[in-house]
Amino acid sequence: METFLTSEVFVARITRKELKADKFALEVEQTVTFFEEHRDQLVRYGTAVVVVALLVAGFLFYRQRQHASREAALSRAILVEQTPVGTPPPGTTNINAFPTEQVKDEATIKVFTDLKNQYPGSTEAEIAQYFLGATQANAGKFAEAEKTLTEAAAKADEKYASFAKLTLADVYFAMGKPDQGTKILQDLAAHPTIFVTKEQAQLALARDLIPVRPADARKILDSLRNIPGPTSQVALALYSQLPPQ
Repeated sequence: METFLTSEVFVARITRKELKADKFALEVEQTVTFFEEHRDQLVRYGTAVVVVALLVAGFLFYRQRQHASREAALSRAILVEQTPVGTPPPGTTNINAFPTEQVKDEATIKVFTDLKNQYPGSTEAEIAQYFLGATQANAGKFAEAEKTLTEAAAKADEKYASFAKLTLADVYFAMGKPDQGTKILQDLAAHPTIFVTKEQAQLALARDLIPVRPADARKILDSLRNIPGPTSQVALALYSQLPPQ
């Protein structure tokens, strides 16, 4: 069952703006605002405050460089995940490719594991945890994927946790645990995020239910097929996978 496709969607949704919308950016903004609003007091209190200001500025500069390093490391890791498999077409040059899917999975697991361990507690580590679980699932390592994605869903920011939950639900269906997968997707539909909307969670649930509970899948698709836009298009496409009534 080809269910683990969410990492590609995830890459498309992580923009540079998203990666920068972290606690550090907020701290810098608050610090700059403080110094602007208290410029007179800083001048009045003299050298001691200037020394403290320099220390704060130095710390923030260090944090900014650390963030840039983490972002660069994440970009390199995602490039590994997005590298194709197979022999490049004749006549092409400078195109990297993995010889087999297994070799790619091993390299991807290593690069995201290294990133997670190198920058624990960071947003980039949360994203790496998601990719690690998704890759383990792609490799058929469902027990490892379940553990990794459960941790990501529990610890990550709400936005990234929702992607971990979406893939974790797929893992449960692949493991023959539809009740657990259904529960996660119903919760996602009830608590949507900017990365996983209510309709996306419902479509994922309908897709996963088709092989095991086609009648339930049909009910979900019936509620979605008249929604304008991509939702109805996907719902109608999934209808073609339903068995005859």
